Amino acid sequence: MTFEDAKQGLLAGDFSRLDPLFITTPDMVSEIVRWHGLGLFAEEPRALAEAFTCACFNGRNDVVDYLLAQGVHPDGGRETGFTAFHWAANRGQLATVQRLIQAGASLEIRNSYGGTVLGCAVWSLFNEPRPDHLAIIENLLQAGARADELPEATGDARLDELLRRFRQAPPQGGAGSS
Repeated sequence: MTFEDAKQGLLAGDFSRLDPLFITTPDMVSEIVRWHGLGLFAEEPRALAEAFTCACFNGRNDVVDYLLAQGVHPDGGRETGFTAFHWAANRGQLATVQRLIQAGASLEIRNSYGGTVLGCAVWSLFNEPRPDHLAIIENLLQAGARADELPEATGDARLDELLRRFRQAPPQGGAGSS
């Protein structure tokens, strides 16, 4: 795949198909990292932001770490209506979510549906469940995500207990709570 084809796919949110471009092995740098190193993204900031979002979507944490170290904003792009943080939470990428919290990604940024990252994770727990969604929700709450827009009772006993604990003793300001 050429850089131009990949750029068009990134801007269209074709993240599943583009995942092979993000694979890094001990003896091979990913195409995305190679293209970044060659400066191909220099004139394509939207494509670079979407490349970061795609890496978060697919849990390609070596590329996430590389792009963060290169100064890419931890919220990534929004061409799909979701930020990198929304996608990582939606897809159940716990290690990626933890990286984004550490990098100061915005906890309360809204997606195209009006939901926060926490709201997206809760929606995903019910509609597109992945094994780490509850742990992601707990990490978001520990980081300072606001649960005030969530219902008092969700119908999931584990989630309701978790939310009850955080509503009783909210954290004292977390990183990335802008």
